[in-house]
Amino acid sequence: MYLSKLKLSNFKNIGETDLSFCKNVNCFVGENGVGKTNLLDSIHYLSFCKSYFNVIDGNNIMHDEDFFAIHGLYNFDDNSSEKFSCSLKRGQRKLFKCGDKEYNRFSEHIGKITLVMITPSDQELIIGASELRRRFLDLVISQADSLYLDNLIRYNKALEQRNSLLKHFSNNGSFDEASLLIWDEQLIGYGSKIHRKRQEFIGDFANLFQFYYNFISSEKECVSLDYESLDLENNYAQLLLDSRHKDRVLGYTSIGIHKDDLGLRMDKRNIKKYASQGQQKSFLLALKLAQFEYIFKRTKIKPILLLDNIFDKLDLSRISKLMELVGSDRFGQSFVTDTQIGRIEEIFKNTDIEHRIY
Repeated sequence: MYLSKLKLSNFKNIGETDLSFCKNVNCFVGENGVGKTNLLDSIHYLSFCKSYFNVIDGNNIMHDEDFFAIHGLYNFDDNSSEKFSCSLKRGQRKLFKCGDKEYNRFSEHIGKITLVMITPSDQELIIGASELRRRFLDLVISQADSLYLDNLIRYNKALEQRNSLLKHFSNNGSFDEASLLIWDEQLIGYGSKIHRKRQEFIGDFANLFQFYYNFISSEKECVSLDYESLDLENNYAQLLLDSRHKDRVLGYTSIGIHKDDLGLRMDKRNIKKYASQGQQKSFLLALKLAQFEYIFKRTKIKPILLLDNIFDKLDLSRISKLMELVGSDRFGQSFVTDTQIGRIEEIFKNTDIEHRIY
């Protein structure tokens, strides 16, 4: 699968553009602020129905314009092709289409155009809050397992309802156990399935991650990933019961899979506290490349890979090694942004990797 054509109208700082791409490596080179990252973000929209950077869709409409539109033509391994489109008019709801057919739910589209994106802001995955690492877990698994995504959506809706009820109890000094148990049962049902799937995921993903870390890093550190969660498998109902008084005081649900974390370790120590910036970057790249491999192994479709300004703090030999990997048959189509044309030309000078520079 690859993106052969992209057409944009009024997306962020891009007025009108119509581009064609090669199957392998496509490089956008230019000064900061010219729109390289926005091109990648438009491709991300076509996979996830949303921006990688800005959760408010209206903010992605070009200043003083009334709408934005993104159209992508994808070619598949069976020689078929399909057009996907996303558009938004100010004051109206976002539309997402496959061909001429509009989706009823955006979640129906997730997993059709698999994609992995790596940006400098992903450093927050290492040093930021646990919510970001849970989101990473959910993003990877959801692209390969639509049932997991459905369970996650249902869990989050039940969690929202339970929290609303707890807040009502707290504000009004009231309590209705029967009403609370309705949402408890849903949290336990969907949460237990999510918990099991996350445990399975870490078992499979850790080996892929180790492989790519060893490939990228010249260091020989022992790195590991740990699923940090309460023992919910057999104790979910009791844990909810034990935390009920606390939840009523707080006005929200304080335990459950929405509090899980992904432990990132180097030589058995927290990478956030002990690893250098270079080690953290290698760790992050390994996570994202393992994400690619995990999705490919389960869907048999190579995700599109977006690499946004990731070459800082990497020496040229390591960059060349990375691009040699990305440009190999092991990977599919990729898009790269950089500010230095000389660096991009040097990377491809002595290779036969198919590429285009824009």
